[in-house]
Amino acid sequence: MKCTYYGDREKCYKCYRPMSSCMCEYCEDIQTDTKFVVLMHPKEFKKVKNNTGHFTHQSLKNSELFVGIDFSNNQRINEIIATHESYILFPSVDALNISKTNPKTSSKPLAIFIIDSTWACTKKMFTLSKNLNTLKHMSFTTTKTSCYEIKVQPNEAYLSTIESTQVVLEALNNWKIEAIKEKQLQNFIKPFFKMIEYQKELIANPRSHAVRFKRYSR
Repeated sequence: MKCTYYGDREKCYKCYRPMSSCMCEYCEDIQTDTKFVVLMHPKEFKKVKNNTGHFTHQSLKNSELFVGIDFSNNQRINEIIATHESYILFPSVDALNISKTNPKTSSKPLAIFIIDSTWACTKKMFTLSKNLNTLKHMSFTTTKTSCYEIKVQPNEAYLSTIESTQVVLEALNNWKIEAIKEKQLQNFIKPFFKMIEYQKELIANPRSHAVRFKRYSR
């Protein structure tokens, strides 16, 4: 996958990282019948060092990414909701567990909305975006734990955006909704691991200005 650079610092226009840490070459091109919609909070958009929403969007060819907080009047998002059987990945009490239940209940194409944000910001996005409140909730069950070694997760059970999407893709394969090759599923998360590897190298370098990662004490 080719990347485009812009500005004096030569940043990649695709992954929004500096050229020295561009991860585009590791992104797998995956075509799905399912539409994936990444809703990214502006604060998350600025986290170029550890944002996995961009990697998710880059790898999934049938995906769209929107940056904002209130999507109520977003014409394109409302169009997707109107023409697809739409879910939003959110672990509520009434959420459909895709690990146990087939999400396809109509002839409409499937669309899965994924919020890329902190839990606090997610709540605000839900409150303001009236159209998101009309979507059915989706969750999953997994024994996986996050491999996000350079970032503290609020809970060990929480996965990053790209890790969560990988679990969803595996479930879609199990329901025969998708037919993604196993190698593609494995490579899907490759830019995530390469990003972690790169950041750990910076942290280990005493001359680097990288922020040291500290785990919460237990």
